[in-house]
Amino acid sequence: MRGGRFGRGTVAVAAAVAVVLLGAGLYWFQPWKLWQDTTVEESLPGAVAAAPPAQASSPAPSGAAPSEEAPAEEPSQAPAGPETVASGELISHEHTTTGTVRLVRLADGSHVVRLEDLDTSNGPDLRVWLTDAPVKEGKAGWHVFDDGQYVSLGKLKGNKGSQNYPLPEGVDPSAYSSVTIWCDRFDVSFGAAELARA
Repeated sequence: MRGGRFGRGTVAVAAAVAVVLLGAGLYWFQPWKLWQDTTVEESLPGAVAAAPPAQASSPAPSGAAPSEEAPAEEPSQAPAGPETVASGELISHEHTTTGTVRLVRLADGSHVVRLEDLDTSNGPDLRVWLTDAPVKEGKAGWHVFDDGQYVSLGKLKGNKGSQNYPLPEGVDPSAYSSVTIWCDRFDVSFGAAELARA
């Protein structure tokens, strides 16, 4: 009888441990994300809107003395639009990844990293990093981006689409030469692009 109770107790403990390990594994790897796509489409910030049409002046009432016309205002100089200062094409690392990366200077002097036509796998804890690491093809390039200097621009908004990632204030974009979609949980690059100066 004791052996029967001991056997049932051991099975119950083993089952509980298996459930905990399975739950932890599912949380850690989040395999369902490989079949879930999140598409985010953002327009480039700072695009200059068209100026409103000039208002027609109303004619002076009859019999009124003609008024002096105010000098015509000089058309205001429109602020410069966004300018691409560097760009590159994404290559695949741990997961198949395609799209274009642009480093864009906005009219106010700030910078954004723009991912265009991005297509990669979804995954746990994906980030967009601006780095000084060289982009290497194949497995040799999977783990190099946390070896040097990098700036995390935040969580990947979607694994598909076109998105903007502002650079934090005080970051000098000329000190960085690549962008990676980085899985922070497993320290691996899903894909990366070398930035060539325009």
